[in-house]
Amino acid sequence: MLDLKFIREHAGAVKEAIRVKGVNLDLDELLGLDRELLAVKQRVEAMQTERNANARLVPRATPEERAALIQKGKDLAEELRALEPALRAHEEQLRQLLLRVPNIPHPDVPVGRDDTDNVELRREGTLPEFAFTPLDHVDLLEQQGWSDPERVARVSGSRSYLLKGEAALLEMAVQMYALDVLAQRGFTPLSTTALVRPETLVHSGHFPGDEDSVYKLEGDELMLAGTAEVPVNSLYAGEQLGLEQLPVTFAAISGAFRREAGSAGRDVRGLIRVHEFRKVEQYVICRADEAEALGWFETILGNAEHLLRGLELPYRVVQNCTGDMGAGKVLMYDIETWVPSENLYRETHSCSYLGDWQARRTGLRYRGEDGRLVYAHTLNNTGIATPRILVPLLENHQQPDGTVRVPGALRPYLGGRASLGRPVR
Repeated sequence: MLDLKFIREHAGAVKEAIRVKGVNLDLDELLGLDRELLAVKQRVEAMQTERNANARLVPRATPEERAALIQKGKDLAEELRALEPALRAHEEQLRQLLLRVPNIPHPDVPVGRDDTDNVELRREGTLPEFAFTPLDHVDLLEQQGWSDPERVARVSGSRSYLLKGEAALLEMAVQMYALDVLAQRGFTPLSTTALVRPETLVHSGHFPGDEDSVYKLEGDELMLAGTAEVPVNSLYAGEQLGLEQLPVTFAAISGAFRREAGSAGRDVRGLIRVHEFRKVEQYVICRADEAEALGWFETILGNAEHLLRGLELPYRVVQNCTGDMGAGKVLMYDIETWVPSENLYRETHSCSYLGDWQARRTGLRYRGEDGRLVYAHTLNNTGIATPRILVPLLENHQQPDGTVRVPGALRPYLGGRASLGRPVR
């Protein structure tokens, strides 16, 4: 959410953000509603002033005048009550439009329509060269008896998964590795629920817009979040933090649930796109200082890259264009990790800076050095998401005999094992 005063004074910049981000919103409609609401409020204030002035006359009035003044007061009160529904309706309509106003992208963000217009910034790591015919992750899992896709599909339907034996241990090892690294870097580990109230998805910016992607629990007024960002972003909703409490840095792990309603037919096979997964999410609340926030952006981006280097995975960093960064983002980078079976990089991390866009929705403020209350800035980035990261991990580290090499960073979490699986060829 943007400040309404800012929108009024910078309507041109906001309209451009709406255009380049592809948001379906008529800003002139919003501004027109804003003017109407101001007119209604001015009328209400004028009538309240008149009613108060009328009330002050009653004690000094003659009996004949008093009756007329009392009746006038009743008439004014009735008119004010009649205006209340219109006032509330205008306020709610304006609020709904304000929730759809996108953030202003950073000047460095490339303008584009979708992910095909994203800009590659750099590549890290060496692509594997196999002296044998490599398998994709689905065949690797089945060959080792680490999955049971037919049975789990009978239990849970499509886009479900099951990991057995060493693959299950590998998934947990990756999660613990990510949490340990982030904790060593000063982030507070946090284990949180994915069950959230609907307003938390408004706070995070997923609503309005992504309603079809979210699972709803009928009869309970609860929903299943697709990332720990959602519950963590609302932890301090409506609160006023002290300057000494900032920055807040969390490494939050939770279940994550996504309906994938817009992904029909895409990545149905395997672990890339599943309905339920586990994710370690980096989340930062900092002062309303862009330079400081951009410093945190580099920090959480660097943390994710450090994790991938520890997993010995080749990856690239891309800058998201305006049409692929989401309404609330000021700046967004994706990290894409190499998947040999597809001969391409697949997105595994998304690093985002949102300015005060989320904090305005949650009502999260802090008291600055001058004593004024200021909306905080927020950032987030994936730490590790499983099972998706297992796709490049298994495929890049497969060995000629069918086993999978364990990167050194993961060995302490797997009892010192240097490889997983049994030789099959």
